[in-house]
Amino acid sequence: MTPRTAPPPPRSVLRDPAFLRLWAGTTASGLATWALPFVLGLAVLHRELGAAGLGLVLAARTAGFLGAVAVGGVLADRHSRRAVVLWSALAAAVAAPLLTVGLGRSLVLMALAAALAGAGQGACRPAFQALTAEVVDADRRQRANAAMSLSVRTSTLAGPALTALLAAFVDVRTLLLGIGLLWLVAAFVPGRGASPDPSTERPPHVSFRAEFIDGIREARRHPWFLAGLGALTAVVALGYSATSVALPLISRDRYGTEWVLAAAMTAYTVGALGGALLTTRRRPRSPGWMAFAGLAAYGFAPLSLMLPVHPLVVIAAYVVAGIGIELFNVPWFTAAQREVAPDKLARVSSLDFLVSYGLAPVGLALIAPAIDAFGVTPVLAVCAAACFLVPAAAALAPTARHFGRPSTAAG
Repeated sequence: MTPRTAPPPPRSVLRDPAFLRLWAGTTASGLATWALPFVLGLAVLHRELGAAGLGLVLAARTAGFLGAVAVGGVLADRHSRRAVVLWSALAAAVAAPLLTVGLGRSLVLMALAAALAGAGQGACRPAFQALTAEVVDADRRQRANAAMSLSVRTSTLAGPALTALLAAFVDVRTLLLGIGLLWLVAAFVPGRGASPDPSTERPPHVSFRAEFIDGIREARRHPWFLAGLGALTAVVALGYSATSVALPLISRDRYGTEWVLAAAMTAYTVGALGGALLTTRRRPRSPGWMAFAGLAAYGFAPLSLMLPVHPLVVIAAYVVAGIGIELFNVPWFTAAQREVAPDKLARVSSLDFLVSYGLAPVGLALIAPAIDAFGVTPVLAVCAAACFLVPAAAALAPTARHFGRPSTAAG
């Protein structure tokens, strides 16, 4: 009788050409996304764009993102995810030369171009998320998502830094064209995903609204997803918005220096890189509970700003917050790719981005008046409490412990 041999271990995603192409495209889109606000800020410094104009252009980009992310989710479930990535990235690439033409000449053209860039970015996000599930098999998706998170966090650091370096040698218009080239990389480098399943094709007369509502129904089938989305939205709209407004004020007024602001934001990104690396190795028995604990860790950021502590305490709190956010993100994306019906994954992902990103501007708009009315310490206390308590409550939802049923989560 021939003895059984163990199956060979799955090949690392970092040696998979299909995933590496997808990773390269995602990285290029991330660099382009994070570099654009920095380049427009340089235009303000060079007096080619006013502060009010900068606000209008960035608002237009956000509006384009929010308007396209839901449509992109429907399109990515209706058609080829690869095709959606291609055309949405091309739209963002076309926006770059339009921004160049409008700079210093037409604020209206710049706002329209920024909205187009945001729309391309928004349509890309759910398509990239669903394409990852097509390219990578289930056993390797957590490491693949960790690699994607590392790409995002590295882009956060490298995008502005690389832009600042290039700004010493080229002008703002050239930098904008360079952002367009990055979007071309995002459009053409990723390979094809899996072929669509003919059994999941929908009649062409089904409306976008009906298909998006169908995605909402799919999301409602998963209590862990609804609980997690509520917790994530609370942390982004309250915790992240509060610290975004309060940290610059406290860095200036309490510590009398801008380096606390810069150090805290850098510490957050470095912590997030560390958190993503941890998820490549760690497979906890209760991934949902670990993820919610990581999300709650963001509460240490507003908590550290409440009292006149040493700046190193603030920096350490931001490192912990960064680690925690990736301990949530990577299992969260992996669970969605595992638990959600494959033909509805892009729509559910778009709902994730739409709600969490969509309410962030509301939080930012309300935090500053709240600080003026009640003071910075009470507002930070409420936001810190929300960061701790809402994820803890979400962890009590059915199926939240494993981000799905234990039998499926183990796979």
